[in-house]
Amino acid sequence: MAPFLAYEDKGADSSSRNRVPLVLVHGHPFDHTMWTPQLEAFSPARRVIAPDLRGYGASPVTPGLTPLSRFARDIEELLDDLRVDTFALAGLSMGGQIAMECYARFGDRVRGLVLADTFPSPETPDGRTARNAMADRLLREGMRGYADEVLDKMVAPYAAPDVKAHVHRMMTTTPPEGAAAALRGRAERPDYRPLLARVTAPTLIVVGADDEFTPVSDAEAMHALVPGSVLRVIDGCAHMPNLERPGEFNEVLGDFLSHVDEHAAGASPDRATTT
Repeated sequence: MAPFLAYEDKGADSSSRNRVPLVLVHGHPFDHTMWTPQLEAFSPARRVIAPDLRGYGASPVTPGLTPLSRFARDIEELLDDLRVDTFALAGLSMGGQIAMECYARFGDRVRGLVLADTFPSPETPDGRTARNAMADRLLREGMRGYADEVLDKMVAPYAAPDVKAHVHRMMTTTPPEGAAAALRGRAERPDYRPLLARVTAPTLIVVGADDEFTPVSDAEAMHALVPGSVLRVIDGCAHMPNLERPGEFNEVLGDFLSHVDEHAAGASPDRATTT
């Protein structure tokens, strides 16, 4: 049976057998192409898998409400179909929250965890109301007005024009029904802070210095929760450092993945905590 999710799977050859596969989970309202710089950078040396989440990109849309647990089950089923047993898991924004849900469900398979520009706390009552109101708006008006309004928060106002165009294109081509279902699901998300305190996998926390959606203070709070985690703040970018500053982001991620490979192979280097 074909996997439910559309996905890109690169670098699955013999040269990658001694390296932990990398699974990339995109944010809202994007698709797997937000990870293009990472797919290109890391697939020559390791297997890299980047799905389109349910309701996004080329994956099927399920109207209504899509909880984070459903996204996590979809990823688990995809990795089972692809026969990927263990992996490093990276998620940005909503993708980071989905990565936390994945760790809650099948953390024994996660050899390294990357949480980028995200936060673990549950929704507030006002936030729940706002997310449901935005879901109603997207169903009523479509994606373009929202995309126009938030573009300069998703990426910094000074971001490169081609980056802005890519981000805007992802947002405007996302099906409103899929985006609305995810918003309603995120409004009901659990509190992941107790989970983070129990994480045992090597963990990298990354944030753009000028991120307004998930500011550096959120990353610092997660860093304090996750034992032995590494925190990296990337200058000159906002909510999407992987696209805005791909060179810097890839360097940070590459260093972390090298550590994950060593850890998975049985080495036990010190997990230095740096900022």
